[in-house]
Amino acid sequence: MILFPKALAAWRTDRFAAAIKEEIEHLDTVLLPLEQALTRSSHVGTDRVGATILRVETEPGRIRVKAGLFYTGIIVGCSCADDPTPLDEQVEYCEVWFDIDCLTGEGKATPVIDEG
Repeated sequence: MILFPKALAAWRTDRFAAAIKEEIEHLDTVLLPLEQALTRSSHVGTDRVGATILRVETEPGRIRVKAGLFYTGIIVGCSCADDPTPLDEQVEYCEVWFDIDCLTGEGKATPVIDEG
């Protein structure tokens, strides 16, 4: 479950963007839709993500945040005993919508589908 208590507390203040960015960057990567956005690698790395807040919208009962996420992808070899291929890290990027409940701070992350 994704929770954004600091961002919810900072909602409608000038601290909101910094609070949501910090909370996104400290999320466990398994909670984010990063795997399906890989373009240069085959596995998501374990490093934390970097976030850029692209847009903030409000709808009845929720806050919508569009964020650009930078993260590490890994290209791995075949894992054979004689495989000389080292792990190769690549920078990956994707955009994600975070829908945050205005009462609970509970959030949901969905990948941005090409918006044309």
